[in-house]
Amino acid sequence: MLQKPIIKTELPGPKAKQIIEEDTEYVTSSFNRYPYKLVVEKGYGVWVEDTDGNVFMDCNAGIAVCSTGHCHPEVVKAITQQTQTLIHMCGTNYYYRHLPALAKKLDELVPIKSPTRTYFANSGAEAVETALKLAIYHTKRQKFISFMGSFHGRSLATLSLTASKKIHQVGYMRQVLDVVHVPYPNKLRSPFAGVTDDESAATAVINYIENFVFKTTTPAEDVAGIVVEAIQGEGGYFPSPPNFLKELRRICNENGILLIVDEVHSGMGRTGKMFATEHYDVEPDIICASKGIASGLPIGVCVARKDIMNWPPGSHASTFGGNPVCIASALKTIELLENGLTENARIVGNYLKDGLLKLQDKYDCIGDVRGLGLMIGVEIVESKQTMKPTAELRDRIETACYNRGLLIFGGGGVSVIRWAPPLILTKQNVDVALNIFDEAVMASI
Repeated sequence: MLQKPIIKTELPGPKAKQIIEEDTEYVTSSFNRYPYKLVVEKGYGVWVEDTDGNVFMDCNAGIAVCSTGHCHPEVVKAITQQTQTLIHMCGTNYYYRHLPALAKKLDELVPIKSPTRTYFANSGAEAVETALKLAIYHTKRQKFISFMGSFHGRSLATLSLTASKKIHQVGYMRQVLDVVHVPYPNKLRSPFAGVTDDESAATAVINYIENFVFKTTTPAEDVAGIVVEAIQGEGGYFPSPPNFLKELRRICNENGILLIVDEVHSGMGRTGKMFATEHYDVEPDIICASKGIASGLPIGVCVARKDIMNWPPGSHASTFGGNPVCIASALKTIELLENGLTENARIVGNYLKDGLLKLQDKYDCIGDVRGLGLMIGVEIVESKQTMKPTAELRDRIETACYNRGLLIFGGGGVSVIRWAPPLILTKQNVDVALNIFDEAVMASI
């Protein structure tokens, strides 16, 4: 069994360089490539091999997607068997067993009291867009509240919610939806005075919503939904403070607002529970999932209370929504998550976090280590004294890891390195990854 990365060529290698040249010529320039130039040929387990035969340990799982690892044999078998009987017949016009099978399973799993209904989409953005459309239809209201640092997609509607990077907004003129953005309760970067910890950060935001937003630009009676990530993804892997989601739930209950939780990034076992919301004992009205639900196949789901998702036939649908091959992969993925991988994410995630905390003690440039399960953010700063973020150093560390055979990813917050490996990661894998990360930080400072 492979234990460590294998680097055979300069990076990127000769075959990879040719593909990069062709990609630059023919593929849209809007794709945001990472600082290191990885050209993937195949993946197996926690390992990714490039076109030149270099083998890397993958600690980003295709941006938190390959929850069961690359090409898990049971997932591959489920996909292969399904392709031999039915690939597509448009589940929004016809019936087949796969849709109710997954919808029933999600009804059992989501932190929403039964009964629920599920809308099948093709991505996380589509799932969130469904939630927005449903909220408007159900409440007959048009305004939404979202949070600074949030990422909910880049379609025009979801872009109205997203507030993580300037580049997402430049050139697209006005927001399609009426969305008010408020600060996320981030104790490290709070705009409010007197914030010293999670509790005070959360209290400041709740106060701002109730006593400023509702009393000025956005009356509570006009708000259809509050859209929040239980753990901010692109915002830098910030878990919600302990009572924050409960306070949002209270606000929604008091004002007839729907609580919409986006678990596209944090859901499906990644945090050591099936959904990150479960850490907070809060019941959303609508929950969205995608990424890790099908081990790499494109599917998103929007699950809502049945009394909310009661819109008429034809009001919302998608030709490819509920694809049977994607659902077969999702059902097998969920089975694997329930049979040990979610618990492994908790155990190995704690082990990884403990190792990163030791490195935080060692290096002045690691300002914070946070997260739940195998969703961990490492804040890279100029020094612990200033806590000033430095994207340049973050990128150097990321590239140094790549050159040593470890795949991590930045793009979180201003200068956060994100760890979101496959949920099959072992403690032995973690030891190798931490050793490489230690070397990379040392070489980059």
